[in-house]
Amino acid sequence: MIEIVNGDRCIGCDICVKVCPRDVFDSGADGLAVIARKSDCQTCFLCELYCPVDALYVSPHAEVDDRVDSEELIAQNLLGSYTRHMGWSRGKMGGTDKDPTRQLRGFNRVGRENEKVTPEAEGQGAGGRG
Repeated sequence: MIEIVNGDRCIGCDICVKVCPRDVFDSGADGLAVIARKSDCQTCFLCELYCPVDALYVSPHAEVDDRVDSEELIAQNLLGSYTRHMGWSRGKMGGTDKDPTRQLRGFNRVGRENEKVTPEAEGQGAGGRG
């Protein structure tokens, strides 16, 4: 079940909002994703897979509310861990040079509505990690 959207990492791209088959997320007033209907989460991990900045944590426990702490998840390198386990990186499938989310990711809405996200900026993620 979805447990965390880390506000420090989220860039407001709304990819999680768009890929979620159960409509679990909304775009908040600040433009960042919020978990609006947590109990509807089917633990499919699509949101975590497609997140380009590892801002999400989906617990593998579908029926249990894990009550995790964002700082602990960061310290344990668990934000985006499913993505890495599956061989994806920054919302991209492993082993491919084509990014199926590029059209969804065309603009970074939070604080820079008209600024095109460049491939160099995409690779940096939160905190300049690349």
